[in-house]
Amino acid sequence: MSGPGGGRSSTGERGWSLSARAEGDGVRLELGLPDVGGQPVTAVLSLDRTEARAFARALLAAAGDATERTFTSATDDV
Repeated sequence: MSGPGGGRSSTGERGWSLSARAEGDGVRLELGLPDVGGQPVTAVLSLDRTEARAFARALLAAAGDATERTFTSATDDV
């Protein structure tokens, strides 16, 4: 599984990238950031199944929290 990241610039470049692939009994995640202190950076996480599930739950919780903070009520216009 892979896909482009968020925040495309005005020139159409990706703001970041994320890829995931099976690795043994777990998963390997690679997060690429185009500019950290003037240099591109790739973070690599090798997780077993339990760690990968916990990581996915944490990301979903963070996304839900961010959504609630962004859209504070059902009557907000989108």
